[in-house]
Amino acid sequence: MSEFNTTAFQPSLFILTGLRGLAGSRLWLGPLLSLMYIITMVGNCTVIHLVRKERSLQEPQYLFLSMLAWADIVLSVSTLLSVLKVFIFGLYEIAFDSCLTQMFFIHTSSSMGSGILLAMAFDRFVAISKPLQYTTILTSSRVTRMGLAALLRAVALMTPLPILLKRLPFCKGRTLSYSYCLHPNVMKLACGQVRINILYGLVLVLFSFGYKIQKLFHMLSYLLIIFGNLDN
Repeated sequence: MSEFNTTAFQPSLFILTGLRGLAGSRLWLGPLLSLMYIITMVGNCTVIHLVRKERSLQEPQYLFLSMLAWADIVLSVSTLLSVLKVFIFGLYEIAFDSCLTQMFFIHTSSSMGSGILLAMAFDRFVAISKPLQYTTILTSSRVTRMGLAALLRAVALMTPLPILLKRLPFCKGRTLSYSYCLHPNVMKLACGQVRINILYGLVLVLFSFGYKIQKLFHMLSYLLIIFGNLDN
């Protein structure tokens, strides 16, 4: 307990939490979650395999779909071990560095997925509104650059998260609210000089607002498609 009385305390591990009220349900919940992960992995791997092998599917819309499948695989793998440890083996501990690493991959894959969805909306807008220029606008190299842009955006946005948390002491306990590590959940256990973290939190809020703007772009692209078809 003396560890928690020092302002320089950095825990060696965090305590994960299962679903409230379901502590005694591991016998059926563990296999159910395992099945869900298996279905997710098999489905995404099938999509990637088909797009890679079938020449007829090597078009922008399917390439974006395979990128989205990769992002979903990374997200699933990022949460897989800790969730199964909790619900199958009843192991609730996760190392501090492992928690920060998991947090980075969860947020990065989620952010990349949102970027790919925006690219897919743009793809459909071009395909329907400018069908004759579709192949010249969305070339393979341009599709690749759009995918890399979504990845680099996500990595650039999420890299500071573990770095900023690593420099902080943690004096508000070690118990997290979920079966995996998320930035807000870890952040609330930190103390000390958190001004930089607060400022970066404001940046994340702005990017969160930007994510909502992306959804508006999705809607706008489909509205443009609808009105374009009405004009024809």
